[in-house]
Amino acid sequence: MSRIGDVLRQYEELGIWQQLDYDKFYLYSIITHSTAIEGSTVSEVENQLLFDEGISSDKPIHEQLMNLDLKKAYEEAFAIADRHETITVELLCFLSSIVMKNTGSLYNTIAGTFNSAEGELRLLNVSAGRGGKSYMAWQKVPDRLGDFCEWLNEARKGIDEKDPESVYRMSFEAHYRMVTIHPWADGNGRMARLVMNMIQREAGMIPSIVKKEKRAEYIQSLSDSQTEGNESIFIDFMLKHHIENIEEQIVEYQESVKNDTIKAANDTLNDTLNLPPKEQEVFGIIKANPDVTINGIIAESGFSRPTVTRAISTLKEKSFIKRIGSRKSGSWKVIR
Repeated sequence: MSRIGDVLRQYEELGIWQQLDYDKFYLYSIITHSTAIEGSTVSEVENQLLFDEGISSDKPIHEQLMNLDLKKAYEEAFAIADRHETITVELLCFLSSIVMKNTGSLYNTIAGTFNSAEGELRLLNVSAGRGGKSYMAWQKVPDRLGDFCEWLNEARKGIDEKDPESVYRMSFEAHYRMVTIHPWADGNGRMARLVMNMIQREAGMIPSIVKKEKRAEYIQSLSDSQTEGNESIFIDFMLKHHIENIEEQIVEYQESVKNDTIKAANDTLNDTLNLPPKEQEVFGIIKANPDVTINGIIAESGFSRPTVTRAISTLKEKSFIKRIGSRKSGSWKVIR
């Protein structure tokens, strides 16, 4: 089994995805890191308050709108993935219009006017920053994006969900191809990561997150792949980064379970130590032998019957023990 297969199996066996509201908070993490790659400073906690409570932070309003728009785009994209819809240029432009709804701009160019807030394809040439790579001429974009959709739909048909590495590699390739086309004037990175996550969602895989801490390496791997004409550089980086993210989640989950177990044990110990001495001793006898009778407790402790009876009543009231079955044939169940 591949390394990604091994970590996914461990992830599944631990049941990490079964935690309360796991899908929701995982999506919030995807959104926060995706917008952070584009310069947003809104944190996951601030996004949680923004998404769930409508509480704004002191961060710039355009950053908060960027996150709200991307959340809506992901909800729509995941619904599309669940329906296994055919990917078309029109569908991608529709998703882009959601991504850029509140942060897009109207452009007036020699070729005409277009609005990135409505998901319209660019009618101007662009480059990646000062002295950066120039992307394909805008005239080629519609045809190349149509070719991309044809390739993607065929690739989706051939997905083998039993081979997670091939699924992830295909989704990372889709990300790379879309960025290379650069269909829109803005929002291309967010769209490429969204489409990548759509493919992973459709195949039942854990969506990958490009962590903001890896922003420089992420951008460099894209640049190196484009410069050398070798998409494997980017794909290998993305696979390695995703594996590391899952392994990190596994370690965090195991530590959380370990700490919760220790806390529960300490809480029980502290509660037990807070019992009066006689109740502690009676509890210890019952814990060691749940079948012990009251006469047995009296004999072992040396306490009188009223003392043992009062101690048992206290232990029941504080939910340390309960009686299962009748007085004669039943037994004690230690709750704490």
